[in-house]
Amino acid sequence: MLLALLATQLGSLISPAYACGCGAMIPDGRSRIGVGRESSVVRWDGATEQIVMRFSVSGDAHRAAWIMPVPGRATVELGNPDLFADLAELTRPEHRTRSYFWPRDGDWPFGSGDGDKVGAARPGTAPPVGVVGREQLGDFDVARLTATDPQALRGWLQANAFELPEGLATELGPYVAQKWEYVAVRLVPKEAGRTLGGDLDPLRIRFASDRLVYPMRLSRLAKTPQSLGLYVLADHRMEPRSAIGGAAPEVTFADRIDPKGGRSGTRGAALAELTGGEPVFLTAIEQRFPEPARIEGDHELRATASDTPYHRVVYADRLLTIGDGVPVWSLTLAGAAAAVVGAVALARRARRRALGHVRARV
Repeated sequence: MLLALLATQLGSLISPAYACGCGAMIPDGRSRIGVGRESSVVRWDGATEQIVMRFSVSGDAHRAAWIMPVPGRATVELGNPDLFADLAELTRPEHRTRSYFWPRDGDWPFGSGDGDKVGAARPGTAPPVGVVGREQLGDFDVARLTATDPQALRGWLQANAFELPEGLATELGPYVAQKWEYVAVRLVPKEAGRTLGGDLDPLRIRFASDRLVYPMRLSRLAKTPQSLGLYVLADHRMEPRSAIGGAAPEVTFADRIDPKGGRSGTRGAALAELTGGEPVFLTAIEQRFPEPARIEGDHELRATASDTPYHRVVYADRLLTIGDGVPVWSLTLAGAAAAVVGAVALARRARRRALGHVRARV
């Protein structure tokens, strides 16, 4: 899963658990908002990229806004929340049991625990800002924009109630230079007086792209360590070209999947709709950014040399026992002790016999 949030408010910085790797989220006025989790799914077929994201938020904000740069003309619609359940089913860790011989802390005689431990393993004459479209999607007011000047973009956003933090124009500069476009979203509940909370409706953003790219540059504004979680659906196993200033990316799942069903055989209509029902390769990637200011660009992903599957395994370690739970090690020690006693007895008997033969000769 993308776990990300860059949450700020005018005049102060909020410190939530995660940061939004795809854009900036800001509450209205002096209210607060925290994103406990942002889940992102990327589908790329070599020509078109789709990003589906869902925020789980808390706080006292009645409105909030965020912005996401995209490399081409985008369409925006509501996504299917069942998509995330489908992927969670497909990528859940495998659970295995393994036994250990010698007792550990918590096992008798060192304690009374059960011994189980779980581990894981365009410029010119065009206006500075152009409005491609604007839609109301559920609780979202979505504007799709072009811009030839980062300060003009920031000014338009502020004039249209998209309050954004200082420093954002600077970070938007490279996107303007590359002629990217933008999706600006205001989260405004349709019910008057309701605060933003819980799981918001997912948004699905689609744009043409001949390379798989996930915007990350705006996370440079974060002041606390950040995390990235990403599901990637493509023809092959994918990997980031570089760490872009973070820790080494970690693959937590990689395998070709049937989007029409999970491991249990249940159908996944949301996943099948996103992929067109065809088998795809699913790569799940996690990455940490201890120092967000060091993020040097966006993630560009490429196919790996081979489509090697990888499944995460979680082990439950149990003390090796037999019968009614008798530890094998205790039987082994008992057997060893018996063997020692027997050996000593045999040695003594042999010694007596030897002494008897000596006396007899005398």
